Amino acid sequence: MRSCLAIFLIVATTIPIMAEENKFVLVIHGGAGTIERNTMTPEREKEYRAGLERALNAGYEILKRGGASLDATEAAVRTLEDDPHFNAGKGAVFTSAGTNEMDAAIMDGKTLRAGAVASLKHIKNPVSLARLVMEKSGHVFMDGDGAEAFAKANGLELVDQKYFFTQERFDALQRVKEKQKAAERAGHTYIMNAQDRHGTVGAVALDQGGNIAAATSTGGTTNKRPGRIGDTPVIGAGTYANNATCAASCTGDGEYFIRANVAHEVSALMEHGGMSLQEAAETALERAKKIGGEGGLIALDRHGNFALPFNSAGMYRGHIDATGKAVVEIYR
Repeated sequence: MRSCLAIFLIVATTIPIMAEENKFVLVIHGGAGTIERNTMTPEREKEYRAGLERALNAGYEILKRGGASLDATEAAVRTLEDDPHFNAGKGAVFTSAGTNEMDAAIMDGKTLRAGAVASLKHIKNPVSLARLVMEKSGHVFMDGDGAEAFAKANGLELVDQKYFFTQERFDALQRVKEKQKAAERAGHTYIMNAQDRHGTVGAVALDQGGNIAAATSTGGTTNKRPGRIGDTPVIGAGTYANNATCAASCTGDGEYFIRANVAHEVSALMEHGGMSLQEAAETALERAKKIGGEGGLIALDRHGNFALPFNSAGMYRGHIDATGKAVVEIYR
């Protein structure tokens, strides 16, 4: 009788602890910046909220069916890339040369596999090329013509540059150029406002298997030099995922977020500093702010906890869980 009890105790203690059944979460952002109520018309606000809800629903449908967090983040980001209201894909801003150059990244928290792309000019959905790079190239990071040739060889959709043209983004470029010229004539350095300086879309997800992932996509900054690459595709700076800690996607002043290694910093503060997700996210963002970086981030852990800190006037953001209720926010 005693030996049977001993065997039972041994077996009982070796039963793995499973993730909470049917628990899943998706968190997204559509960029941070100067987003204030008094400058937003009711119609415009409605359009932004609808776009965020479409992205949440795209990822939710995948997670609800038991799909992977990697699939959900890609679907959510693709939806935002197709929406001209957001600075990614169709809504990408213009470089100083009047072209559109896009960056994206995706990372799987379960395997630590990652894919990143930069300086794309003809890829309809950059986040999908980032995933293709992760899964089929043998590399992590590809850019420019080489990345687009790889996309074409693998049947990914390419489009003419005119696909990315939106009058709003083009007008923003002209305004920035005029202000820059006026500042130079006056002997001043022109400081771009936060709305033109950065804008990104991203998603982090937890699936029913307990795995997390992150994806981010951007058109960069208005009037940037051709060839400029920000934090979005830099693994650890703008995008990071590790089941042991968290998944994070950033939006902000890329040059500073790269130097502060913000996305990985959230993970490191959790792993080595013993911080909670919220504390780590806020601390990582504060470290970017100390050297001049403005923006925000979204982060999520395997328990379904999430954080959405930002130090700008606003950030397009939202989240949805197994209940199916989407929450969307814009202002501080």
